[in-house]
Amino acid sequence: MNQGFRFALRALITVALLATVFWQIEPAALATQFDNLRYSWLAAALALTVPQVVISAWRWRLTAGCVGLRLSMKTAIREYYLATFLNQVLPAGVLGDAHRAWRHARRDHDSAAAWHAVFIERFSGQLSLALVTLIALWQTPALIDGMCRSLTAMPISPMQSALLIAALLLLLAAGRRWAGRSPNLFAPIVRLGSNLRRSLLAPGVWPAQFVSSLLVVASYIGVFLLCARAIDMGTPTAELLWLVPPVLMAMALPLSIAGWGLREGAAAVVWTLAGLPAQQGVALSLCYGVLVLVSSLPGALVLAFCAREPHQRPDMAE
Repeated sequence: MNQGFRFALRALITVALLATVFWQIEPAALATQFDNLRYSWLAAALALTVPQVVISAWRWRLTAGCVGLRLSMKTAIREYYLATFLNQVLPAGVLGDAHRAWRHARRDHDSAAAWHAVFIERFSGQLSLALVTLIALWQTPALIDGMCRSLTAMPISPMQSALLIAALLLLLAAGRRWAGRSPNLFAPIVRLGSNLRRSLLAPGVWPAQFVSSLLVVASYIGVFLLCARAIDMGTPTAELLWLVPPVLMAMALPLSIAGWGLREGAAAVVWTLAGLPAQQGVALSLCYGVLVLVSSLPGALVLAFCAREPHQRPDMAE
């Protein structure tokens, strides 16, 4: 019941966000963005998603090896496609990764390490995306100015400030009480920290993590730029390059299904702050979302194969 409720809630949030975006943008103006759709550029964008998955799978294999787990490249690619597909069709956008960790844990006796490997691999990617987003914001002062104006236009009353401080104090008190009742609370945290140092921060590992994560982020941006060419968007690539990372960062929030609604809303805001038509950003976001869904379909084949042989345990070291 809880899982069904969470799925329904995120589906409702997704629909509400998309409805809000379409309500603010004239549908006819949005539809005209797809009048000159060029399929050759879509094919190029779809092709770019293949090395994206391969590099991501390689990063996961590297992380797993650093925490003492076996994982072949073939299996890593297969499981990553499956996780990508599940992330597209299940709420929160991370359940596919949780399923990936669970399948790896089934094969290996160290289930904690399997979960840590997936968490650290995703964390590495998010760190690189955050870094690129900060650089993008630095390169586009109009976005920062617009966000500052929006924040200053929302006054916070003394009562709201007091309530916020009280809520933070209650959370701190509850956390201390919970920690006092759980003497073994810090043991998993200590092990996660140890695995984090071994697989992400070690001198011989962090350059590979950093470069592979930057390549994955670059592929995300590249797919966006190719989609822009596919819908014949006239905005120069040099300008689009810095508008995409904030939109990608918004998708990382686990509030909707596969980032739908969040991505389109963020694109509308970013394009408006940059002085560009909001419908262009929304159209580009919709094109990107559909293409990513299509690119994840090999994962559906993996899922169908797993459904035919439900008793077969995934061999992570084949």
